[in-house]
Amino acid sequence: MSKQKNERLKRTLNNDGVIAALAIDQRGAMKKMITKYKEEATSEDIIEFKTLVSKELTPYTSSILLDPEYGLPATKQNDPASGLLLAYEKTGYDATIPGRLPDILSDWSVRRLKEAGADACKFLLYYDIDEDAEINNQKHAFIERLGSECVAEDMPFFLELVSYDATGLDANSPEYAKVKPHKVNDMMKEFSDEKYHVDVLKVEVPVNMNYVEGYAEGEVVYSKEEAAKYYAEQAAATQLPFIFLSAGVSAALFRDTLRFAKDAGSTFNGVLCGRATWANGVAVFIQDGKEAAIEWLRTQGKQNVDELNAVLKETATPVNLNEEQGYHFS
Repeated sequence: MSKQKNERLKRTLNNDGVIAALAIDQRGAMKKMITKYKEEATSEDIIEFKTLVSKELTPYTSSILLDPEYGLPATKQNDPASGLLLAYEKTGYDATIPGRLPDILSDWSVRRLKEAGADACKFLLYYDIDEDAEINNQKHAFIERLGSECVAEDMPFFLELVSYDATGLDANSPEYAKVKPHKVNDMMKEFSDEKYHVDVLKVEVPVNMNYVEGYAEGEVVYSKEEAAKYYAEQAAATQLPFIFLSAGVSAALFRDTLRFAKDAGSTFNGVLCGRATWANGVAVFIQDGKEAAIEWLRTQGKQNVDELNAVLKETATPVNLNEEQGYHFS
């Protein structure tokens, strides 16, 4: 890893060497959240909300993840002490074509992300380790190209992996919960290969906590011991730094998840947390206006970040600074 890449990656960490990042690169998902409270989500709505979140919450995070489509105005509002990650993928996927194939923003490149001020490039890939080899081979080649592009520009590459089942299992079902550990942990193994040039993996936890004994309100799929084993296996599946995404769960459940992961022996290196932090502010913004949203962000939003940071201080493992691992910052 080059000195320039090292320095950029270092800017995404907090003083403890942990990635305590805020994600607000949602586009399609944010439109859906807004349309719960008004007929149509305008570009102005999305841009203004992202800008408010960035201005009010970035000072309490190590870095922020935004998108070039709606998030660039918000990059002017974030704390200069925090790192900036920019998303490179198009939002969503073409449901008419099998495989949830990835695509990049056609008028962007890693060079352009860097010129826009990014300290790292983030890409989201939907992946089913059990899908047809022809489809997965396309995804492997795609990520190889992105990794090489990041190497050429000395840009850290954050790869976000989201599992699914190509046969159509509902991701929230108990049936999917039974296969999720295999799908999450094995895809982490795949994309830890050096040929992809990934620097940080952004991943799901390996179980659905809503089906874990002691956390489930209904059916139990995993005992606490089984769930803990899957977390330990996840940590062993990669030599790369890895961080957890919140996947839209509540702030309280996400904090409990991190504590469970730590107790299970997980060596995760932080989070890139989005909706668990700011999602409830959307309704306030649309229904009550900008000033009410600012007040919510300064109170409940900040509290969400502060509580998450406190849990990270207890649970997250600092990024390995061993020079032999390529993550040495001098």
